Amino acid sequence: MHSPKSCDELLVEMVGFDTVNAAISGRTAPESPLAEFLATYAERLGFVVTRLPVDGFSFNVMVSYRIRADAPWLLFESHLDTVSADNMIIDPFSGRISEGRVFGRGACDTKSSGAAMLTALTAYRAGVHQPNNVAVLYTADEEIGKTGIRAFVNQSLHTLDFRPAGAIVGEPTGLRPVVAHNGIVRWCIRTKGVAAHSSDPRKGRSAITMMVNVIQAMESQYIPRLSASHPLTGSARCSINVIRGGTQVNMIPDACRIEIDRRVVPGENPQDVLPAVERLLDRLRQENPDLQVQQDPPFIDPPLDTRGNEAFIAFVQSALSAMSMPHEAGGGAYGTDASSFGEALIPAVVLGPGNIEQAHAENEWITLDQLQSAVDVYLRLMCQPLENAI
Repeated sequence: MHSPKSCDELLVEMVGFDTVNAAISGRTAPESPLAEFLATYAERLGFVVTRLPVDGFSFNVMVSYRIRADAPWLLFESHLDTVSADNMIIDPFSGRISEGRVFGRGACDTKSSGAAMLTALTAYRAGVHQPNNVAVLYTADEEIGKTGIRAFVNQSLHTLDFRPAGAIVGEPTGLRPVVAHNGIVRWCIRTKGVAAHSSDPRKGRSAITMMVNVIQAMESQYIPRLSASHPLTGSARCSINVIRGGTQVNMIPDACRIEIDRRVVPGENPQDVLPAVERLLDRLRQENPDLQVQQDPPFIDPPLDTRGNEAFIAFVQSALSAMSMPHEAGGGAYGTDASSFGEALIPAVVLGPGNIEQAHAENEWITLDQLQSAVDVYLRLMCQPLENAI
């Protein structure tokens, strides 16, 4: 096994692993080889390493460094999976370094954060000022199902002999603190018709025609009336992005479905989304008794809210301010693993190298300067007493 000697070497090694999310690639546990590499590498560095099971997705990896039993724990988290590497105009897994940049899928989102966190932890252990216990958590399946982080907060967290006082979630924020972001509700609406041969459509009922009415109602009576907003994350949004129906051109379709993406802002309750849509569907059923329509159970990723996180946000801002770096609190319209920490009542701030515009690009990259800055920022946070913020 090759042992990287620097953060950029570690990032190149990490990019070399194809960790395209399982739901995209069709591969089982694509993060596992990289997770095992990091676990073995950290063990050789002398850290305590724990492999935390994730059903169906192999395992998360936690690298920990305890300085004393009564010190607070600061947790750093970075996901190992990536989006698709299809249609990239560079070798997605070469980790090529050119013109001061590392290129490859995941170089920005978000293996750079993961490499910088472990590099910073190594430097922290070698230093003399060690006020905090520190752990670095590498998780699976962030891009699609959030399975890794949910397994950690719902299962693994209860088995640990410590509870994090705060979490830094690595995502490409340009090393500016993101303290709030929107949540996500995704679900399907299905219509059921009656199949018939297209030579006599009167014998059937088209599920597609039914769905047209549903879509028209959603786009005229539900989506335009969304009014919630947040000063850091923007407005509530909803869009219908996938439609599937019918099996062949000479058959009246007996089934149709749409897939909907609803962005909820901090302060909204994601559990209220489907009941509101169900009230709209009830009105449609009253207007057309033949309409058969139902909603599937949703995927919910809650928003990240600032409420209750004020002290930890100030802790992060203080470290950035001391380094003369931008420290104004920002927000995002996207989602991250930070909201799962929030659900577990663990304060979290999203902070990492790179720009979100580079994250899924066809030539994804991170600058070496930004990578080193991430190491410096993470190290500063590790060295800043956390007990004053809890």
